[in-house]
Amino acid sequence: MSAVPTPPDAITNMAEVLERLGNIPLCRVRFRPFPGTATEDDLLRVAAQEDRLCELVDGILVEKGMGFRESLLVAALAALLRAFVVPRNLGLVSGPDGTMRLFAGRIRIPDVAFISWARLPGGRVPTEAIPDLVSDLAVEVLSASNTPGEMARKRREYFTAGVCLVWEVDPEARTVAVYTAPDEPVVLTQDQTLDGGDVLPGFALPLREFFAELDRQGPAAS
Repeated sequence: MSAVPTPPDAITNMAEVLERLGNIPLCRVRFRPFPGTATEDDLLRVAAQEDRLCELVDGILVEKGMGFRESLLVAALAALLRAFVVPRNLGLVSGPDGTMRLFAGRIRIPDVAFISWARLPGGRVPTEAIPDLVSDLAVEVLSASNTPGEMARKRREYFTAGVCLVWEVDPEARTVAVYTAPDEPVVLTQDQTLDGGDVLPGFALPLREFFAELDRQGPAAS
């Protein structure tokens, strides 16, 4: 049985809901179950029956925002991180449906995450659908529906839970904002190299090569 989240303050109108969630588009806020009443069981049911990924925030199911271009970068980065992590046996790399319980009533799904063995109970792959996990690295690839307020809240939650490093990838600007605390990032352009810092020492990714995934083309038509 999934734990029931701590009930949020009384919700009187949708403006309060949207402000609580960082003024995301209303289309991402699930109305069934009614905002403020959703549980982890509801999250799993929606995923199973409707094939929709949701995060759980203050008893509200929030659909994850993603687009095709963003998914290309997510897949590329997950592959690059895994190619670094696995040969060194450093831990696990999860993808955009890797649901994690940061703390009671707060379920987040980073687009890509690295979890060291030290953070995995018994040094093994979790068997639960929603494990209690806090990643060392959380990566968010921004989509059109992500707002500054939403991302600021996510960062606060990640670092409060114990995440050490957050990367925010902006496909439009072709930048990566590197956070070691919720605010004041180091913003890297595509002319620079992203490194793993203290979390993944030795990992290096030239960003021009990374963002070139968005420019790939097939053979010219004959």
